[in-house]
Amino acid sequence: MKFITKIFVVALFAAAFSACDNTELALQENPNAITADKASVNDLYNSIQLTFSGFISGLQGTDGPGGMARMYNSNNSFSYDATIAPTTLSGLWFNAYSGMYPDIEALDVIAAERGLDIHSGSSKIMKAYTLMAMVDVFGNIPFSEAGKGTDIIAPVADPGESVYDAAIALLDAAIAQLDGTTAAAPANDIIYGGDAAKWITAAKTLKLRAAVTTRLTDPSGAASVINDLVSDGDLISDASQDFQWNYGNQRTNPNSRHPFYNNHYELGDGVYLSNYYMWLLRADKEDMDGNAVIDPRIRFYFYRKVEKAEAQDQTTYSCHFSALPDKTTTAGAIAHYDAVDPDLPYCIVIPGDGYSGRDHMNGEGIPPDGPIRTSFGLYPAGGQFDLSGFVDSRQQGTTGGMGQGIWPIMTASFTDFLRAEAALTVGTTDDAKALLESGIRKSISKVFSFTSLVSGTMSTIIDARPCSGTSVQDCFVPSDEDVEAYVQFVMDEYDAADDKLNIVMREYYIALWGNGLEAYNMFRRTGKPNNMQPAIEPAPGDFPVSYLYPDVYIQRNKNATQKAITDRVFWDDGSAKVY
Repeated sequence: MKFITKIFVVALFAAAFSACDNTELALQENPNAITADKASVNDLYNSIQLTFSGFISGLQGTDGPGGMARMYNSNNSFSYDATIAPTTLSGLWFNAYSGMYPDIEALDVIAAERGLDIHSGSSKIMKAYTLMAMVDVFGNIPFSEAGKGTDIIAPVADPGESVYDAAIALLDAAIAQLDGTTAAAPANDIIYGGDAAKWITAAKTLKLRAAVTTRLTDPSGAASVINDLVSDGDLISDASQDFQWNYGNQRTNPNSRHPFYNNHYELGDGVYLSNYYMWLLRADKEDMDGNAVIDPRIRFYFYRKVEKAEAQDQTTYSCHFSALPDKTTTAGAIAHYDAVDPDLPYCIVIPGDGYSGRDHMNGEGIPPDGPIRTSFGLYPAGGQFDLSGFVDSRQQGTTGGMGQGIWPIMTASFTDFLRAEAALTVGTTDDAKALLESGIRKSISKVFSFTSLVSGTMSTIIDARPCSGTSVQDCFVPSDEDVEAYVQFVMDEYDAADDKLNIVMREYYIALWGNGLEAYNMFRRTGKPNNMQPAIEPAPGDFPVSYLYPDVYIQRNKNATQKAITDRVFWDDGSAKVY
């Protein structure tokens, strides 16, 4: 409640000063007082958007939702119970309740007085998304009694379903407020540049997201909502409409670069990437001859520092069951891996290649492996494109796209995959196969568009084999024919599959790179992809289907009671197998 608190503090000071005998001074206005009519609405709006970006960033931690969904690596412990602590997502809680929500409430008051519908309507959309995300992560959360100041100092938690309903009501209110408005746009809208129509499209797409997310508990209601939204024809369907946070390339004063870039492209070792996720793009698919069908996006997603990850000194590894990354030496120790998929990676992604991360829930100590850890790549981090140069990414933030990446919150490809899921599960009028193909193509196109950040690199002529005399673009970026071959392979898989939903969810999962929350929701909702890498230990305890409340909430609210990581959120009926 930063803005309101400032007014309150100034008011207290003025009240104390007026107690003096000098009545003339008591009647004068304080020219330094921060009041609604003097407040900078654009500064307040900037604060809301920056807090929103911090909230999105907080969902991407290795022990956050993306880590549990194997999108990023989670390696703090061998057990889920020891990994998920009351401090794990405390920053997320703080950003929402102490930062964003009070600022939005203050902005609404000012915007109503000044007719600033785009400021207010877009803020409602950001709040609606964060409310749904908070429910997705924690379950029941304070809402109806939250933000009441000293009137209610211990707000109770509302049922998650009612908070979702309130979020959808906020989206509807925002749509009505933004529709046809001629209000002045925010001076610096980092997401949509003040375009009210695009904010409306984002709001409607978030309603689609809500319907698909909750389809397990209300399939017929979800189908009806989705059909109506599709019929309305105003969903995110093109990259120009994508709901995303856009980072800059400035290193200092302030640092505006993507957090993934800061993590891997300065001097630190950076977090471990997920061996499973890299394997999914590198080695999961095979053609009829047993050859790997490599995902066209792989050189954009990941940047390798070494040519062969398995060719290092033994002290470099923390393989848990063996000294070296060799499955044949584990003597059945990873039989629980084989029970899921005998081809799952162990310790490294695949022999003969340079992809090196960590297996799910490997809590081993950290060896001196910084020089071989695979880094975040060009998409979405604004890092380096992998042109098989095998040079350390830690160059004090001077390489690649300079961190000018994005957080993909809801994109055109996500829309297609959500609609495909709904078509297969709740019987909407959509064509799941057509949407699967469309989603893949849109994702690849968006990822490839990031070459514009490194145009100089892409035009560089290579003077060594296997592409001597050609440019980086021509040598390493998959051609149109390569993309067509990949798409056709997946479509053939879909036609032959008994479990068509698994194909759709696997491709959605791959397209989601950079959005750990939607991956976590997808996994709890579907249990797909159906070959998720298990925890490294065969008995890691119960999978966290929600997160513990932060200590700041439990210790300061007499009406708060800690929950368990086995407590399901309202839309999760437990039908999906998660582990």
